[in-house]
Amino acid sequence: MEPQLVHSVTDSVATVVIRNPAKRNAMTAAMWRALPPLLDELAADPAVRALVLTGADGTFCAGADIATLQGSAREAQGLAVVAEEALAAFPKPTLAAVRGHCVGGGAQLAAACDLRFAEEGALFGVTPARLGVVYSASATRRLVALVGPATAKYLLFSAELIDARRALRTGLVDEVVPEGELDERVAEFTRILVSRSQLTQAAAKEFADGRTDRDAYWAGQADAGGDTAEGVAAFLERRQPRFTWSVPTSG
Repeated sequence: MEPQLVHSVTDSVATVVIRNPAKRNAMTAAMWRALPPLLDELAADPAVRALVLTGADGTFCAGADIATLQGSAREAQGLAVVAEEALAAFPKPTLAAVRGHCVGGGAQLAAACDLRFAEEGALFGVTPARLGVVYSASATRRLVALVGPATAKYLLFSAELIDARRALRTGLVDEVVPEGELDERVAEFTRILVSRSQLTQAAAKEFADGRTDRDAYWAGQADAGGDTAEGVAAFLERRQPRFTWSVPTSG
């Protein structure tokens, strides 16, 4: 089977699956290039309210296909950074569902998601020191924001793998579930996500990621969008809210 990214949309959740079984779902140059336009397509789809990134066949992603580094390591890393930034900029909630190895470029992609849920037995590693590669500034800053400078240095300096429980303690992972229960938990949580206000989620995502120039924009969206009035009315009437605001396709 050719290495590829496979996607589907079910119940307002887009699922993107990293598939390269011969190399534990390592990302080829073509796969790195394919991710940003796929994310643009899914971001523009009003039926999509959340996105799950996962790997096929019991592992998340073993990183970049090392064969791609034999030409120009800098070019290969540049492709990974573009894909990472596109994932981080996705305007709706994103969740990495991790089984098995989440290493190198795989950890870079997982860190670019808003949330990370892992199955017991998952292993995480940031491994450029094994190859003499300079980890990108954007990926390093994102890792530090998640786990703090000391743990980021531990991971980057040593290139050692850590298990899911340690990843949870450091903040690299948000939830750890027993083996065999990851799909059920992710489905349960994404049902919660798609039932909530996209207005709240989109504004919170920007603010949490450090954007400081859009307060007036979001105040205007709240005034015009109707979600606040609907949420209050639903609470008082003891019913589920029917939020209607959706992420603009541009702007």
